[in-house]
Amino acid sequence: MTNKDRKKSEGRNTRRFPVIAAALLAVSGISAGIFGFTAEMTTRAGLNEMEKVPTSYHVPAVNSVPEMDETVTKEENRETGEAGAETGSKIDDGIADRLDYHASMSSLNTGTPTSIDLTMEEAAALGMKYLEDIMGFDKEGANVYMSYDSGTVTFPRAFWDGDVRFGEEVKTDDDTWHFFIDAVTGELFMLSCSETLDVDVPLGYDSSLENNYGVYAEAAKEIAECCNLVGGPVADVKYSCQGYSSDNNPDITMEVYGENGQIATLTFSRYNQRFLGLSTDTSRVITDRAMEDLMKEDAEATDWQTQTLEDGSVIMTRER
Repeated sequence: MTNKDRKKSEGRNTRRFPVIAAALLAVSGISAGIFGFTAEMTTRAGLNEMEKVPTSYHVPAVNSVPEMDETVTKEENRETGEAGAETGSKIDDGIADRLDYHASMSSLNTGTPTSIDLTMEEAAALGMKYLEDIMGFDKEGANVYMSYDSGTVTFPRAFWDGDVRFGEEVKTDDDTWHFFIDAVTGELFMLSCSETLDVDVPLGYDSSLENNYGVYAEAAKEIAECCNLVGGPVADVKYSCQGYSSDNNPDITMEVYGENGQIATLTFSRYNQRFLGLSTDTSRVITDRAMEDLMKEDAEATDWQTQTLEDGSVIMTRER
């Protein structure tokens, strides 16, 4: 099957999102779309180049995560961290062969999980469960390429990043899905999917959507409440921004406010209104506080260097 044929084969790769959201979005079946990681998240390539910082938990651990199959549940005690990372997952012999998907470490991975982190297999199982429950993803036959990071300057929290596709990881023209979760608790930080459209559509800013975004607001509210993305009932939904993802898929992002103060962002395609991904309140809090710390450090720093460019302009840089 060619890549284009795969994109058109919605029955295999994805299934219809819950009826309430599908009706609101007038979706004829959910298939891959994209919403690239938002500005608050660095790209995977950038993460490996940035200064690493110790994991710092600014918010409580997740209260609940999607239930994993008993066959892929970790047995060792995570509170004491008795088992080392080298022991691997406690998946029974033969279970991996019966999974609906195949998980492996990405060729781009440079990190090593610690004794208190989820194993690669456990993280993959949780990430795939999030994609299945929230985005209606059909994991049968998927390849999951996992990467671990102990934390970065802009995201000081250990995390697992899963790159999901139905082909080899080096093929960038395949439809892809991503999940981004806490490496210790499995709490969800972000989900996204990508699709290059078979048609050329305008990617420019649509000013009319600033005040006429009702269909997206209703869809965002239904999804957030159905999947408990803001820890309870939704109090309000606001327009956030527009952009485009993949090569040619224009998108729009909604901010969903929970009655308890939590905020989640949900992104949809402006072309066909498909649900493209989300970022959770926890990821926002972690990033915001990290940026505040960086700004404070910069304000207090004394190791600034001045450089004069050829055009006479002067810039100041600070090495980290």
